Order: sequence, then C-alpha cells, then structure tokens
Amino acid sequence: MASRQHVLSENIANADTPGYRARDVAPFEDVMRQGAPTRGMTVTRVGHIDGGHKVGGITTTETADGWEQSIDGNSVVLEEQIVQATETEDAYRLAADLYRKGYQLMNLAATGQG
Repeated sequence: MASRQHVLSENIANADTPGYRARDVAPFEDVMRQGAPTRGMTVTRVGHIDGGHKVGGITTTETADGWEQSIDGNSVVLEEQIVQATETEDAYRLAADLYRKGYQLMNLAATGQG
C-alpha cells in the first residue's frame, strides 16, 4: 500500500508536467503472472520478464482509461488521484484492523485473556 501511495504522490506532483502519463501500481495478479519480481532475475530471452515501468523499484503501469487527458498530453486528473488515494487508505485501514483482530484472537487463544 505504501508503494501505491508513492506512485500516486508522484502522479500528483507531476499533474502539470507536459506529456506525463499517470501511473498506478501493477496489479498483484500481473506481477505473479510474470513469474517473479524482476530484481535479481536473469532474462533468458527478450520479453521473458517484462516488468512494465519501474518507479522507485515499484512495478507500475500507465493508467489505462483515465478520466481525461489535457492538450499537452498529461493524463493526470487530480480528482481521480484523490479517489485512488482514498481507496488505498481504506484498504490500509481494513488490513490494519484485520491484523489487529487476528493478533487479539491469537492472544485470547494463548492466554485466555482478551
């Protein structure tokens, strides 16, 4: 989730950069379909490991069907980035709550105390 926050913040920072294309973190399924993270991997043939773009060591993809594109070719829409940042925040809170509840259940099972 921190990776997505990093990519979204770069999109927002480049909202006025001509020709900048909005990016998002590559879906987990796409990364797994490629075999493994590209760090330390050996490419044995062209196209074997195509990790998309790298931003700070994070595999990213261009946002497919963004809301709009400006005349100068910039595809960052601040409203869209805010929606994605909010989704990321909600996912983080859900994950943190699930981890906390899991810890509480394990603690209850081990000690008998909540």
